Amino acid sequence: MQSKSYKSALTNSVFNFIATAAAELQLETYVIGGFVRDFILKRNSVKDIDIVVVGSGIELAKHVASLLPNKPKVQIFKTYGTAMLRYQDVEIEFVGARKESYSEESRNPKVSLGTLEDDQNRRDFTINALAISLNKNDFGTLLDPFNGLQDMQSKIIKTPLNPSITYSDDPLRMMRAIRFSSQLNFVIEEESFDAITLNSERIKIISKERIVDELNKILISDKPSIGLKLLFETNLLSFILPELSALQGVEQIKGQKHKDNFYHTLQVVDNISKTTDSLWLRWAALLHDIGKAPTKKFDKKNGWTFHGHEFVGSKMVKKIFIRLKMPLHDKLKYVQKIVMMSSRPVILAENVTDSAVRRLIFDAGDFIDDLMTHCEADITTKNKAKEKEYQNNFKLVRKKIKEVEERDRVRKFQPPVTGEIIMKTFGLKPGKEIGILKESIKEAILDGKIANDYQEAYDFMVIKGNKMGLQKI
Repeated sequence: MQSKSYKSALTNSVFNFIATAAAELQLETYVIGGFVRDFILKRNSVKDIDIVVVGSGIELAKHVASLLPNKPKVQIFKTYGTAMLRYQDVEIEFVGARKESYSEESRNPKVSLGTLEDDQNRRDFTINALAISLNKNDFGTLLDPFNGLQDMQSKIIKTPLNPSITYSDDPLRMMRAIRFSSQLNFVIEEESFDAITLNSERIKIISKERIVDELNKILISDKPSIGLKLLFETNLLSFILPELSALQGVEQIKGQKHKDNFYHTLQVVDNISKTTDSLWLRWAALLHDIGKAPTKKFDKKNGWTFHGHEFVGSKMVKKIFIRLKMPLHDKLKYVQKIVMMSSRPVILAENVTDSAVRRLIFDAGDFIDDLMTHCEADITTKNKAKEKEYQNNFKLVRKKIKEVEERDRVRKFQPPVTGEIIMKTFGLKPGKEIGILKESIKEAILDGKIANDYQEAYDFMVIKGNKMGLQKI
């Protein structure tokens, strides 16, 4: 048990108000969990504070609110015996100390009142079981029954009690262990790692929304490959994203082998994470090659091929989003488009023509910059000369995109000649001829036969219409 004190660091803060309220109500009170962990690690990202009370957390929350200058509103959750208030952009949650017992079918425990020790015993990891006293007689004293401070210094993730029981009781903790490992760059203790592997199938009882929330936190960490690799090694990935697990491995036929597309994907995700905080662009990087497993073939002449993997992969993205109950519509369409077009700039880089660039900009639309960012992250060759060559090729593509966009305004393409103008010019009623003419004008602009200009498009339309047997009226 540690006896380190943080009294001076907690003085003159919201904790003074909590300590005062606790003393007046004679309630044993502590700050516990994530705040304590991040406070000691000097991670300055406080968004919420957990207060555990040996008694009524709701009663303490109400009294603290009455003492605070802004008299914040207290939200009460009677079912869980908790209360929450917001002070200076920080959510503070008050809960009575409790002990828990679990059934095999659910991660939702049966809860009963308990002591601080009971509450620390139920915590997921030793680094989250740390508590700091807010009581008058030992204000600021660290209470560390499981040597969490030592584990923090050693950068180890371990459970306070038997890891197999801990993970079986609440399988979401397996993902949390991996998420903390990824976020903090900590190592999961061997016994704990083995217990996750042993209990991996238990992840099936966890809601898809909870799983995705942890996945997202892994993906937005500085180096997502840490967590993604752990998900694979513990077999959790095969239950969550089997399409990604299927990419692992290298086959060799007649001396020819392909790269390991799973570890290539991890490198791409790490690469893109150095240049963007966009969660959905990171998702696109994670899923960009999933179509390679079902399209992999060996051709005697060309070796290993993955023909159409982008198209197949984009279809798989939708199935994954639906299965994991992820946001559809805009987010799905964005990831699908990046996956579908992930090879286009690579092919274009070999022959950068105006017409090819126009079509790339037209098809990618507002996603063109993100698509290029993805393609640049997709360079994982260990050959420095080739890496430089690929990077220079993409610089040329970016330069050409800028030139063509400034000149031809293709990104938010609107036909210079509308369907109404076509009908009025030829005296037509709505029909297939309108669509044919509009498509012909679009193709002519993208091919560079005419400029993205009303008069040129109108003149082209008249000539094309005449060839179709239409006459201007």
